[in-house]
Amino acid sequence: MKEIFNEMKILLGADHNGFKLKKVIKKYLKKLGIDYRDLGNTKFDPKDDYPDFAIPVAKKVAKTKDKGILICGSGAGVCIVANKIKGIRAAQAFTPLQAKKLREEDDINILCLDGWEIREKKAREIVKKFLKTKFSQLPRHKRRIKKIKRIEEK
Repeated sequence: MKEIFNEMKILLGADHNGFKLKKVIKKYLKKLGIDYRDLGNTKFDPKDDYPDFAIPVAKKVAKTKDKGILICGSGAGVCIVANKIKGIRAAQAFTPLQAKKLREEDDINILCLDGWEIREKKAREIVKKFLKTKFSQLPRHKRRIKKIKRIEEK
């Protein structure tokens, strides 16, 4: 598993509601030896807005093909914003199984997390599944991704 992680770069972003959980995830990524870049907020600001961090992460993921992790209060706000960027397939996961299925079947490239409800241990488990799971490459899953890409071209 270590060799899989050595190839990765993770782009992180969180507003004030996700700031604490992002610190936990950064520590976990460091422990795993995974290269990451924090695109903000880099300091706690209770008046910041999640689009200010979701947009740069999503644009960078779309350009570089790296993976991203975004966190806000519910996780939904960053997910909505990220999915506005062409090439992004962002989704929320509340369990490790969801993270696994989202990677295998939907080839998500940004994991969105709920900073209000997801606790540290669960967050680490979800992130680990997101990072170690690969897209299945099954024909039906590839077909669905192609349909999404066609929508983005309209």
